[in-house]
Amino acid sequence: MTKIPLRAAAVAVLCTAFVSNNAVAQRKPGKLREAVKQRANAKNTASNPATPAPSSQAKPPTVANTATPIDRITAAEGFKVELLYSVPAEIQGSWVNLCTDNKGRLLVSDQFGGLYRITPPPAGQEIKPSDVEVVPANIRAVNGMVWAFDALYVGVNDYERKIPSGLYRVTDSDGDDQLDKVELLREIEARGDHGVHAVVPTPDGEALYLITGNNAKAPELAESSQVPQIWGEDHLLPSMPDGRGHNRGVLAPGGIVYRVSPDGKTFEAYASGFRNIFDASVNREGELFTYDADMEYDFNTPWYRPTRICHVTSGAEFGWRNGAGKRMPFYADNLPGILDIGPGSPTGTTFGYGAKFPAKYQNAFYALDWSWGKLYAVHIEPSGSSYTATKEEFVTGAPLPITDAIIHPQDGAMYFTIGGRRVQSGLYRVTYVGNESTELVEPKVVKSKARETRHMLESFHGKQNPKAIETAWPYLADDDRFIRFAARTAIEHQPLDSWADKALSESDPAKQVVALLALARVAGVDPMHRTDKDPEVDTAMRGKLLNAAIAIDPSGLDSFDQLTLQRAIQIILTRFGRPDQAMVDKLIARLDPQFPAESPEMNWLLCETLAWLQSPTVAAKAMALIAAAPTQEEQMQYARSIRMLTAGWTPELREAYFEWFLKAANYKGGASFDKFIEFIRNDAVASLTDAEKESMAELLARKPVKKSALENLGEVFKGRTPKEWTLEELSEAARTGLKNRDFANGRKMFAASGCFACHRFGDQGGMTGPDLTSAGGRYSPHDLLDQVVNPSKVINDQFSSIKVLTEDGVVHTGVVVNLNGDSITINTDLTDPNKRVNVNRNEIEELVVSDVSAMPVGLFNPMTKEEILDLIAYLISGGDSNHAFFN
Repeated sequence: MTKIPLRAAAVAVLCTAFVSNNAVAQRKPGKLREAVKQRANAKNTASNPATPAPSSQAKPPTVANTATPIDRITAAEGFKVELLYSVPAEIQGSWVNLCTDNKGRLLVSDQFGGLYRITPPPAGQEIKPSDVEVVPANIRAVNGMVWAFDALYVGVNDYERKIPSGLYRVTDSDGDDQLDKVELLREIEARGDHGVHAVVPTPDGEALYLITGNNAKAPELAESSQVPQIWGEDHLLPSMPDGRGHNRGVLAPGGIVYRVSPDGKTFEAYASGFRNIFDASVNREGELFTYDADMEYDFNTPWYRPTRICHVTSGAEFGWRNGAGKRMPFYADNLPGILDIGPGSPTGTTFGYGAKFPAKYQNAFYALDWSWGKLYAVHIEPSGSSYTATKEEFVTGAPLPITDAIIHPQDGAMYFTIGGRRVQSGLYRVTYVGNESTELVEPKVVKSKARETRHMLESFHGKQNPKAIETAWPYLADDDRFIRFAARTAIEHQPLDSWADKALSESDPAKQVVALLALARVAGVDPMHRTDKDPEVDTAMRGKLLNAAIAIDPSGLDSFDQLTLQRAIQIILTRFGRPDQAMVDKLIARLDPQFPAESPEMNWLLCETLAWLQSPTVAAKAMALIAAAPTQEEQMQYARSIRMLTAGWTPELREAYFEWFLKAANYKGGASFDKFIEFIRNDAVASLTDAEKESMAELLARKPVKKSALENLGEVFKGRTPKEWTLEELSEAARTGLKNRDFANGRKMFAASGCFACHRFGDQGGMTGPDLTSAGGRYSPHDLLDQVVNPSKVINDQFSSIKVLTEDGVVHTGVVVNLNGDSITINTDLTDPNKRVNVNRNEIEELVVSDVSAMPVGLFNPMTKEEILDLIAYLISGGDSNHAFFN
């Protein structure tokens, strides 16, 4: 949890509480400008000794110690939110977790203190301080808890280290209905926010899942762990640590979901590779889901991954690695999320089972975002052996640092807490008061042959079974990615000598690429995880693996299998080291004709591998891709890949490469973005010979010319005479002109007009404006055109701008992105996430919500009609030419 942004539509209401009583909080913008002039005149008068200075205004009153009132909270239609209790911070701290005990009472935890017990009040009644009982157990810093096996199990994450972090069991020792006995079942070393979190009963009723972030160090694990303990960083090229030092040196496996026996003695790694998961929940089919965090420092880098909903399966790996090393969704050695949410700070999750809500909401998976103050209802649908999902905003508020939510088993209401990091805490209840039926949905498990197949394969995880190879092998080429992953994991758990030759001799290329990936992982050792106990590099196995990979004809593989083959080659080279020059030449001869490829994903892998091999042609090809790539993410990835390349350079190519760094100095991104560009350039300079450094001295010393994001991205339109397009003529053209459009050109227009600077589309783009990946599902072509032609007609609440007038006459315009104590942080340029100003809210004279969109007017004007239609078609398609709209 890192920040507390506000929904801009409620900002005026919120900030009114922090300005002086005689300020007019909703004064029109014109009046605000007059106020600025008046302030300036007043300051000039005050500085003139001959003129009496005006009396100083009184400081605004202290804000009451109350939780966010319900008039600042919005819920889905038909739902009612009640504020039951504002937590007195100085006495009861800041609450982060909720559960019910065996009698239906609420148990809540203070992030830095103890536990409390509350009996939910009847409808319409609030909780009094006397209703909040102190739980006598000597426990603190509980970040997750559940009542199971006739006890309260808690995950302790104690920043202050007053007690060990880890898994505890709390019970009633003498039958007086008071929890007083505390047992530490397993200590887990942890630090900071990303430590020990939720505890969740497993669907078989025999164990618990323990949810941990990437700063919880894995304890000794049972051999029966579902995750093969062969993890590695698996970076062919050296990865770059975070530019601000975050988690530098923290290696795989990252955050882990453990499966733990009730006595805490058996600790299995069930799934790994998470960044910072805080909670997880099980659906009716017995499947586990969680909500994982992003790394906001990485905005606008090629390796940025938004917060996402993950379907957590046995043995799963979700690819978190520190710094620039995160595995992308197209890497075969990790699984993707089922739904990208966007920037945020995930906290609690729960399913709506048992709620007295309409059926749609009873079946929803609820995911909580602390930073943006949102409680999402995620609607999950089966798809093969996994699921797909969509989201809607169920409850939002300003501020609403929401931490946990549960469905009460007796009254069927949802209860949620806000708090964390010592911010003002509160307890709320959500009930349905609309007209739809709230009859409980009959629990019904939807059977799936694909899911049953995956479960069958998962039964081999964590154990050796003579039937595993024969059973799992046919599924290595399954079309279902989760089945394929489960099959490979089953094989990786078996004795190596029982399947290594089979992998090397497999005749089906689709199966062999996955088998070679498994063999490289099991037979090799990642150099960053190598210990003195590991055997020497098996050079004979390296040769067998590479010869097998080279022999595969990629033209016989589908696109994902081609990516799997390239990733397998990378892991072979990473875990077994550089082969002799003859093998290097064979690899270059096989891979070089494939580069460049049609997809950015394939180019990502090929460029890295060929640069590592020192291919003599990759410099020219990579520089051509950088020149043609429409997004800064693509350009940055190619530039990163060739930063240590020494072969194939000409003076002209070298000059073009370092000219790109002058351009990239104007690209914008998260807090570590500039440092990452610097790291790439430093490595590139270090790869130069002394003679090259001397000949390029002037260029290397040149400072970049600063440009805005729009100036930097819009060079394609230079020299054109703009045309002021009307909505009517573009809408008329779109009625019949969207068939057979050029999506590649549409993507180029999206970049050239600066859209990627603020908006995310697919795996690229900014996060300071709405994500447009699914725009085609929300807008018609006419509506999309209207949004661009008339950007201020309808402004997304979350990204509305405000204008703030301070007491000393300064006006700031932008979007509120953070609250911290008395400070309000405003992003004053949506194309630059780091262009921010902090304003003391006690010094605000006036605040208004701007009726002018931050998106500039006239974005279409430099384009031709055909370019605009290509752009609209690209947006509607979601980047998929097979989109239903065009068929």
